[in-house]
Amino acid sequence: MEPSAIIAVLSVVNTSRLIVHLFQRQMQINRARRQRKLREDMNSERGTDLSQSTGPRTLDIMVAMGHADPMERRFWARETSTDWWDRIVLQVWDESQWLRNFRMRKGTFLELCELLSPALKRQDTRMRAALTIQKRVAIALWKLATPDSYRSVANQFGVGKSTVGVAVMQVAHAIVDLLSKVVTLGDVQVIIDGFSAMGFPNCGGAIDGTHIPILGPEHQGSQYINRKGYFSMVLQALVDHKGRFTNINVGWPGKVHDARVFKNSGLFRRLQEGVYFPDRKITVGDVEMPIVILGDPAYPLMP
Repeated sequence: MEPSAIIAVLSVVNTSRLIVHLFQRQMQINRARRQRKLREDMNSERGTDLSQSTGPRTLDIMVAMGHADPMERRFWARETSTDWWDRIVLQVWDESQWLRNFRMRKGTFLELCELLSPALKRQDTRMRAALTIQKRVAIALWKLATPDSYRSVANQFGVGKSTVGVAVMQVAHAIVDLLSKVVTLGDVQVIIDGFSAMGFPNCGGAIDGTHIPILGPEHQGSQYINRKGYFSMVLQALVDHKGRFTNINVGWPGKVHDARVFKNSGLFRRLQEGVYFPDRKITVGDVEMPIVILGDPAYPLMP
């Protein structure tokens, strides 16, 4: 090899070594700076001066041995804006906007949040503050009430896409656990009086089925196509004189007839056993009439 070529190679090698040395030196300086900052932050949080420490802490030893990262990760999520929820929805929207977008009034929304609070409450962590219960419920309701994608809901509320998915499932499970406390028969006499005022005596409720649209399942998809031609699950509901749910049954494929859903429900068994309503009969003509429920021709005539 020519002497000039050897000199050039040595020059490149020396330059590379110098760059590596300077890079390592800068890394050491940055590491020491992060370690010093971490100690200062931890001492300020604990209200303890470093000079009063009786000895090295476990974290210091782990940092010194290279087993722990001395850098405090304060911001580990992309910063997003929540102004739309905090300043527009909560403070500016009127009742019509709440009904149109969340399917409920603001007062009902706040009451729901209060009922779900024990199941949804989360603790703040050092990394980030937990989503408020109101925001978590709002995210779930918005996703359930609109055809928006997870990504668009995330952008709307200033959260991550995965956060939307988690919020929907958390709220859904909390609502299911709450159903037995909320969907109840209540005061039967009040319901009977309400239906009597509407023209039908000794009535304890009205029953019907409704179809909840779903995505077509991979297996036995044809069983979920209802008579209107789309995939659904059947929700059977018994309501009082004001249209409030007093009993529900959900999960049957959309193809199943209302009468079959009814005969396989817990409501049917309890009515047959005579334990759902109290034993209050009235006389109509010469016939004793128990408390009854009303339904359309899809349901059979029964006592």
